[in-house]
Amino acid sequence: MRTFERPGPQNTVECLELAAARARELSIGEVIIATNSGDTAMKSLARFQGMKIIAVNHHAGFKEPFKVELSPDVRKKLKSSGVRVVIAAHALSGIERSFRTKYQGIYPMELVADTLRMFGQGTKVCVEIALMAADAGELSGESVMCIGGSGTGADTAIILTPVHQRNFLDMRIHEIVCKPR
Repeated sequence: MRTFERPGPQNTVECLELAAARARELSIGEVIIATNSGDTAMKSLARFQGMKIIAVNHHAGFKEPFKVELSPDVRKKLKSSGVRVVIAAHALSGIERSFRTKYQGIYPMELVADTLRMFGQGTKVCVEIALMAADAGELSGESVMCIGGSGTGADTAIILTPVHQRNFLDMRIHEIVCKPR
């Protein structure tokens, strides 16, 4: 496992290269990449050639009501490059965030998210995008390479067996390829 001294986008290229090399070693055919602007997904195209790439973006309304963060032009470029694009509600917050905001409480999925963040924001993101891609019908159920980060870019890559949200406790993280310290 490679550890980066600090989280952030400065680790993106190395994270993608480490993830691609390990995915090839293990014959992993699917890679899930968190992407805000589409930049990380675009950087992954050459590295993950021959693999199914699923780019997962924030749900509509994440930054601005009824707006999708990923521009239509970037979505079109990704799709024309063979990338599957998933835009879905966050699996580890979703509707619970509404209750927390209104009633000032804490709810089970937020506890799960905070526990995963103990391993780093990117680890939480990797688990979440795997759930989102599975529920969108984009995965085979075989082990996948998941790539996430802390804000922008990529700094975490993990290998896991994906599941649907309803089977969350059956998810298995097999390997951490890289993450921030």
